Amino acid sequence: MEREEGIFFDNICFVPIIHGRLEFAAAVIRWFARWRPDVVAVEFPRTLQEPVLKGIKRLPLLSVVLYQEKDATNVYLPLEPTDGLVEAVRLALSHKLPLHFVDRDLEGMPQVHEALPDSYAVQRIGHTAYCQAYAEQCVDQQATREDLLREATMAYHVQRLAKEYKRLLFVCGISHYPRVLTRLSSLQAQPIGRQHRGGVTIAHLHQRSSREVMSEMPYLAAAYEKQRTELLSLWREEPEAVSPMDRLRLHEDLLQEARRQHQLNSLEELSPQQLAVLRRFARNYALTQGFLAPDFYQLVVAARGAVDDNYAYEVWNLGSHYPWQEDDPPLPTVELRGEDLFLNQRKIRFHRRFRTMRRRLVPVPVKKQRLQEPRPGEWKRQWQGDMICSYPLEDLVVEGWGHYIKKKAGQILATENSRAIPFTSSLMDGVDLRETIRNWHEGKLYVRENRPLTGKVGSVVLIFDEDVPARGQVESFPWRLTWLGEHEQESDMAFYATPAGEQLVGPGISRCQYGGFMLTYPPMRVYDIWQDPYFDLAGSKPERLLLAAIDYCEESQVAYIAAKPPRSWCYTVASRYRKKVIYLPLGMFSPVFLKQIRSFHVLDGHPVREYASEYI
Repeated sequence: MEREEGIFFDNICFVPIIHGRLEFAAAVIRWFARWRPDVVAVEFPRTLQEPVLKGIKRLPLLSVVLYQEKDATNVYLPLEPTDGLVEAVRLALSHKLPLHFVDRDLEGMPQVHEALPDSYAVQRIGHTAYCQAYAEQCVDQQATREDLLREATMAYHVQRLAKEYKRLLFVCGISHYPRVLTRLSSLQAQPIGRQHRGGVTIAHLHQRSSREVMSEMPYLAAAYEKQRTELLSLWREEPEAVSPMDRLRLHEDLLQEARRQHQLNSLEELSPQQLAVLRRFARNYALTQGFLAPDFYQLVVAARGAVDDNYAYEVWNLGSHYPWQEDDPPLPTVELRGEDLFLNQRKIRFHRRFRTMRRRLVPVPVKKQRLQEPRPGEWKRQWQGDMICSYPLEDLVVEGWGHYIKKKAGQILATENSRAIPFTSSLMDGVDLRETIRNWHEGKLYVRENRPLTGKVGSVVLIFDEDVPARGQVESFPWRLTWLGEHEQESDMAFYATPAGEQLVGPGISRCQYGGFMLTYPPMRVYDIWQDPYFDLAGSKPERLLLAAIDYCEESQVAYIAAKPPRSWCYTVASRYRKKVIYLPLGMFSPVFLKQIRSFHVLDGHPVREYASEYI
């Protein structure tokens, strides 16, 4: 990074900021480490000095300074770690430097919403370039009467402090610094203003409010709080080093952490393609709104659009969590909403489960209560797993899907087994309009001839995840099992999945996730394929399922659905059995339906079926 020139006036180092933004709080640390001031001045009114200092000393716990104006308007001042003024005060206190509050205390301040470039530009072009570009653009900007009074007060105090100390660090809002800088060229008189304000109190910010009213995403604020000391050490040794607090990199950390949490809670793994779509969605959404990097709302919307509501909820839950909280703080607790701070908020609703149709028009007066887990982990401790069985309703869904695949594969075979030929004396199985139009220049009519099919699909293999771990890693789907059909309408099944008994959703009800499975009909024929040495030549679990499907198939075709086709030697093995493997790409099928059948439940004995519907 090139050396920043900074914004100076004699022995005064100006650090203009946008309040509450991560990049500007980091800029305060950089200039503090580089300038090494003797005194620090900040844009806080002196009348609030005592409660503000008390709240900042509580950080990383969040505080709010609040008071009431003459017209009964409530004023709230949240103290957050990512605010540049708060950071300047913390640095002055930790280094035991003189600290001065130089702003003016006014009432009835107008709410001015100024359009500013995205603060992420500071990460790319530098703090000085950003502030100078802003000063050039706001030359003709009209200032309010309140702003002029405040800037005159700040200029007077800063000018006085500059005469007393050798190095002064002055932190103020970016909209004020050009006019304060201009005022310092002439001698400033002391303005008359309020010297004391009564009724000012400080309160602890409630945990629910921290999810809603913080200027930055709480996840970013927590990351900044953990690294601020390291930033100071870094910039003391290397003043021009690039800031490691990159907003986009923190967004990526949040998405990956939410991905792991989503896999743990929903047993669904996000594909790299979904994350790529999410990043592109968030980037384009931010650009259409005039931002370089997406904000929290845009990130959550992108997560819901690219994946689903469950993953979007994980992103929101992790992103809005601020880790430093107190259940019983010594201060009174205040709960704020976005409307109290005049924040431009947008709502989002998560539909984490499908809504069901009502079953009756007359409500039942007595409803059986669902059993609750007495203590966390109690259901898992009671799990035995000796006489496990499946959930019948899920069996019906899987069997119905297997029949659909057999029909789908038959249609594909029929298409491959037909041919288009020029019309001579017979229309065969009808006119082929597509082939006729394609060869319109020949002036011939083409007809289709459907040749008869031999055999049907007898086995189906579905692979969600090949589960081939890298060296030193463990399998994601270590549980291998062969299940026999319970009656004539069920297929035999072999699968590999997450272990039963790990995630309990009810007493004796374990939620699992398929890595892949094989269905073959008729039932009661399949020996445990995972123990059968006949299939040991398979190089992976999907190949073992495919070899078993070929061996036990009583028809001439085997359907294989996966992200990529099997190796060529599997086709050779099938041909020796006089079977044909039909490969169907996984992307042909609805991801919503695949997600539904991928998760299944294992019951700890047949008696559990009586109440399993209350939990599944």
